[in-house]
Amino acid sequence: MTDVRKIPKTYLKFRDDYPEVAGNYEALGESLAGIGALDKRTVSLVKLALAVANQREGGVHSATRKGLDAGLTAEEMRQVALLAIGTIGFSSAMAAYSWIGDIVDAD
Repeated sequence: MTDVRKIPKTYLKFRDDYPEVAGNYEALGESLAGIGALDKRTVSLVKLALAVANQREGGVHSATRKGLDAGLTAEEMRQVALLAIGTIGFSSAMAAYSWIGDIVDAD
């Protein structure tokens, strides 16, 4: 069974195949996360909310992994999906809720 808390193999292969592109992409993400007044936890919540709202399963998985690294709890991240019910609809929010669970409920 795949450990969903690890970086996906597809991204690792992409990073191996295109190290310059991957490095630039990662540097951009770090640069963007470091600007402004938001702390790491808040940045993680915002990025998770953006992935939830845009219905990006891989993005929700990634934001959830990074959220755990930033010290977010499963309950905080699940609340993001619950808050989305009024904005993106129940079924879309529940899909995101399940994607968060894919990571936080993994053994």
